[in-house]
Amino acid sequence: MGTNEEIDAMLQTGYPDMVQWRRYLHRHPELSFHEKETSGWIAGQLADFGCEVARTEGGYGVVATIKGERPGPVIALRADIDALPIQDEKSCEYASTVPGVMHACGHDAHTATMLGIARYYSANRALLQGERRLLFQPAEELTPGGALGMIRSGVLADVDVIYGVHLWTPLPYGVVATRSGPLMASPDEIYIDITGRGGHGGMPHETVDAVLVGSAMVQALQTIVSRNINPLEPAVVSIGSFHAGSTGNVVAERCRLTGTVRTFNEETRSRIKARLEQIVKQTAEMHGATAELDYRFGYPTVVNDSEEAERFFEVARRRMGEEAVRESTLIMAGEDFSYYLKEIPGCFMFVGAGNEECGAVYPHHHPKFDLDERSMLVSAKLMIAMAEDYASANVSKQE
Repeated sequence: MGTNEEIDAMLQTGYPDMVQWRRYLHRHPELSFHEKETSGWIAGQLADFGCEVARTEGGYGVVATIKGERPGPVIALRADIDALPIQDEKSCEYASTVPGVMHACGHDAHTATMLGIARYYSANRALLQGERRLLFQPAEELTPGGALGMIRSGVLADVDVIYGVHLWTPLPYGVVATRSGPLMASPDEIYIDITGRGGHGGMPHETVDAVLVGSAMVQALQTIVSRNINPLEPAVVSIGSFHAGSTGNVVAERCRLTGTVRTFNEETRSRIKARLEQIVKQTAEMHGATAELDYRFGYPTVVNDSEEAERFFEVARRRMGEEAVRESTLIMAGEDFSYYLKEIPGCFMFVGAGNEECGAVYPHHHPKFDLDERSMLVSAKLMIAMAEDYASANVSKQE
């Protein structure tokens, strides 16, 4: 596929287009499972590059196939394309034009990066070993996610390995990271509905106070991680919302709690669910109330293949230098890239996108989120380097 210098030069030449693509997408975001205009625009760009284009996942997913003129493996690369229900509060020329919707997690930049990769591979078919299958996936932000639908439609058929990148502002620009094995948590959702008996605030003895029951439940749930889970095993139980009552002199009859559970293995996940069920039921009964728990399993844990994670460290150090490569900590955020990794070997990687000088200091999902756009170039180089290292190693084995 050419020398590293030749690849870098070609990507660098196309970098201004990547910036413009990213900013176009940032101005025109669409929510999960509503990416009609986004996917149509992506498909049009890919067709202009000469890619073979297919639509999937309700018409919102896009797959670009680029077949080389030399034999080799089938390698998939994935980007996500959906935005979030957040009002963009940035003051810049590419701020979202859609009220209440913005790209607050970098998916616009993931998409622009993958378009740059598509154009690069299309222009170098004569040197390409095997096939590159580029997945533009909808609905990463909303369970059940878009990955399962993509897989059901056959995007992984005959694929040997898959790679994905998340541009990550907690890491500074110029740094890349991953780890072997578990990387990102399973993000489960919990919904608890409590029913007591409402009444006058001045006569609480005639009521069953749903606020009191909810408060006791929140406190009790915090004992799960601290007293029921091995302290060496990372886990989170967080209640994020508490809704009850309508005025100060009425005892609330109903209360709703919502929250999240984050784990890295199925044993811990199952244990937390069982304890949640016990605590919710018994706390409600203790106060004379009733409660229902709706536990919704989210994405599986992102688990990197050990051989592909080792490839990342070798490739990244060779391309970027030892000082730029880190072993990632465990990340409590979730990612439906995990579904691909349950099917075939692969590696999910983080590319640093944080930079105070350009205002890329806000966390993901923040109304002022932005990133250092140069991270797209790092991401493109890394994914191509991973793919070509795999191709070279496996073609050599076949020969």
